[in-house]
Amino acid sequence: MSSESIALGQPTVGEEELAAVAEVFRSGWLAGAGPACRRFEERFAQVTGTAHALTTANCGSALFLGLKVLGVQPGDEVIVGDYTFPATGHAVVQAGAKPVFADIRPDVFSADPAHVEALVTPRTVGILAVDVAGQPGDFDEYRAIADEHGLWLFEDAACAAGATYKTRPAGSLADLAAFSFHGRKGITAGEGGALVSDREDLIARARKLHTYGIEPAISREGSATLPIPEFHELGYNFRLSDVQAAIMNVQLDRLPDLLAARRSVAKRYHEAFADVEALTVPVELPDREHPWQAYLLTVAPEVSRDALALRIRSQGVQCNFGTYASHLQPIYGPQAPLPVSADAFARQLAIPMHANLTDAEVTRVAEVVREAVQSLS
Repeated sequence: MSSESIALGQPTVGEEELAAVAEVFRSGWLAGAGPACRRFEERFAQVTGTAHALTTANCGSALFLGLKVLGVQPGDEVIVGDYTFPATGHAVVQAGAKPVFADIRPDVFSADPAHVEALVTPRTVGILAVDVAGQPGDFDEYRAIADEHGLWLFEDAACAAGATYKTRPAGSLADLAAFSFHGRKGITAGEGGALVSDREDLIARARKLHTYGIEPAISREGSATLPIPEFHELGYNFRLSDVQAAIMNVQLDRLPDLLAARRSVAKRYHEAFADVEALTVPVELPDREHPWQAYLLTVAPEVSRDALALRIRSQGVQCNFGTYASHLQPIYGPQAPLPVSADAFARQLAIPMHANLTDAEVTRVAEVVREAVQSLS
């Protein structure tokens, strides 16, 4: 057993990020929604193929703001891809609406379009589709359903920076998209998020709401008068600090290399586990580019996923369950059974995936996982 644990996830940060933070310190503007945020927003809009971007405190606040500016009201229903961290469903509840969870495809775990359509009722106002582990779902089908029924479409792209769907960047696939910059994501400032859209009206209103209901202070910089904002609606403090934005500007520079490193790790894992009958490797669909925010193995029913995880951890390799079958969480109350999502929740295993993994570490992970599966089969 190695004396050092191999991390499940790890950020790639260094001297460049420190220098960018130092520059913000020298500028005197450390608060949120400042010059570094605006610079990142302009650049991130380009990366996501959208016209507008807004930085936020985290992805949860971006999801909530998006729902608010889309006009979600109490009594509304929002169809949500079930296999996701519950921040997705939480945002719907926080906005006053009811999440109605859709079962998932058994291969890539994003919402099954046929089940999405079956869930539409007169109370449905929109579809919140999740890019599971970063790979976009079936957005052409989601869009067709939304258009047929007069619904909006919102992309939970928390894990999807750098992904594509039919050559289009994640973020550009819906009316709005929300991203996360949490420490396990492909690009990170430890925390943070962004809301992107081609619709200027949605982002402009979200920008006000994320600063207590007024325009951010930077909009008043350099004014020849003394502008005094007026508060016309209840807002929130959902701003990203300029310190975090400075880090994110460097992370954008790193993005191509980080994606290449993760894709290399995924390729090696595919090869290492191809002949292990008790494991199914994740699928990358041919019309999509997967950013590999996570690498999720599916364990055969005859092997205990939980016992396998404990065996792997005992050998100094971090691992965890995949993500949540949201409909099983008590906070949402009784829900209709979603067997495909429930099965994925019971059988998926996340193994180390980040851009800092060395060849030796990838080899070690593969050896430990293979040996653990063999010992339990």
